[in-house]
Amino acid sequence: MTIETIDEPSEALWRFSLAFYERPGVSDALVALQDHRGCDVNLMLFSLWHGVSGRSRLTDKELVIADQIVRPIKAGIVKPLRALRRKLRSDTDADVQRLREGVKALELKAERVIQDRLARLAGPPGSDADPARRATAAHANLALYLGPERTRSPEAATSEIEGKVRVRG
Repeated sequence: MTIETIDEPSEALWRFSLAFYERPGVSDALVALQDHRGCDVNLMLFSLWHGVSGRSRLTDKELVIADQIVRPIKAGIVKPLRALRRKLRSDTDADVQRLREGVKALELKAERVIQDRLARLAGPPGSDADPARRATAAHANLALYLGPERTRSPEAATSEIEGKVRVRG
């Protein structure tokens, strides 16, 4: 990803997330880690963005705070909407599919609220312009979030996430 050129951190995180998520293999890897290992897609994206954007490495304390920020919205809004959207996926009724698209849009709006809050936690971008150090920080942040057990999980080991973090100066 390129050095952050957008002044608003929440917009920068959102744009990074959308662009990164669209890369081949990334969405499957993130969703597999979420569904099978209890990870949070937004926290994984936040961890990567924090390093890529020059904000450096996260601390354990910062990740705990980030999780506390995410948890209520995820549990009370995102998870129920996701469950409903997935339940409606197999219904062939066109009206139900239109409802499903509305549920999907609400789920995405809730994800955006989460990312806005995470971006406020991150603060302004750092001054580190070295692409290698920023990529290293992004990898370290993701590994810290995943922890040793999940980092060695089949979902993470076969994922495309780590290989997709590239920083251009």
